Amino acid sequence: MLQPPVEPAQYTSWIFGHRLREAGLLGSMGRVASSQDNAAMESFWSIMQRELLDRRAWETRSELASAIFEWIEGWYNPRRRHSGIEMRSPHEYETLYTTTTHAA
Repeated sequence: MLQPPVEPAQYTSWIFGHRLREAGLLGSMGRVASSQDNAAMESFWSIMQRELLDRRAWETRSELASAIFEWIEGWYNPRRRHSGIEMRSPHEYETLYTTTTHAA
């Protein structure tokens, strides 16, 4: 069974930061209580929760990991349109950006 989400206070705790560093990771947080800090990721997780995770029960972590990978790489990045990037998919937007950058 998957664990419930971590409480917000835990993300900024010393112990949480210490465990990240022990694992060779670096947290991506800015200031505490910054409303814009994680807005894009919160939106992403919310969409994934509605469109994938809440639709069925997952038997194993491996099954869930595969489903998440397939959802991101098979749907979210290549096809799903996003209002924040001119109603393009992330793949389409990156291709346009790369083409524009190389042309300049």
